Amino acid sequence: MLNPNLKLLLKGNLSRYSLVTATAKRAREIVEEANERKELLTEKPVTLAIEQFLNGEYKIVEPEEIRYI
Repeated sequence: MLNPNLKLLLKGNLSRYSLVTATAKRAREIVEEANERKELLTEKPVTLAIEQFLNGEYKIVEPEEIRYI
């Protein structure tokens, strides 16, 4: 089970809402890309998405209006 350090993921005053939304969106993209390539995923798409955010492969850009909700 993946248990990432939330402090690393929420750096820069990123809200949990934005993290969850971005992770779900990226996970769907991962599934779609795998289906297009007719590839079988060995890891869960959410795990891959979180790892990509932690590794800096993707960055979450949060709109200013929801930053401090």
